[in-house]
Amino acid sequence: MEKSQYRRRDRLVKEKRHDTYKEDKKWPEPTACTECNSVYLEGRWTWYEPPVNANKVLCPACQRIAENYPAGYLELKGSFFQQHRQEMLNLIHNEEKLEKTAHPLERIMVINEENELILITTTGIHIARRIGEAISRAYQGDLSFTYGDGEKTIRVFWNR
Repeated sequence: MEKSQYRRRDRLVKEKRHDTYKEDKKWPEPTACTECNSVYLEGRWTWYEPPVNANKVLCPACQRIAENYPAGYLELKGSFFQQHRQEMLNLIHNEEKLEKTAHPLERIMVINEENELILITTTGIHIARRIGEAISRAYQGDLSFTYGDGEKTIRVFWNR
């Protein structure tokens, strides 16, 4: 008797993780984004001057922005935030600038300000967490984050 006859057939099959904005193929090099002019070279998106003969596509970050489908949500609230609002916004923009120079696909999409709360949406999970950790280091407070959708999205909360 063969072993294959006695295998369990009722096991669950893990589905492949699906992310609409994750590239499943390599782009032909060089490829340039039509919106932000980032260039796909050597297997990653970078900030080089796009060559004249480059292929033209929309990079994943620009696709997320166009379709308003953020990967990261950062929520800041509390009376301390109201008192130091401009300082904290400057810190947020500086962290974005640092992250964006190394990783063109990590960007802030929108900053929505309401009464005592600010909601920042980002194109990637790493920049949302980086901004949250920078604010927590600079101003202390309570920082928490939760991942969702198989770690394709993140929600970061800061309060003080």
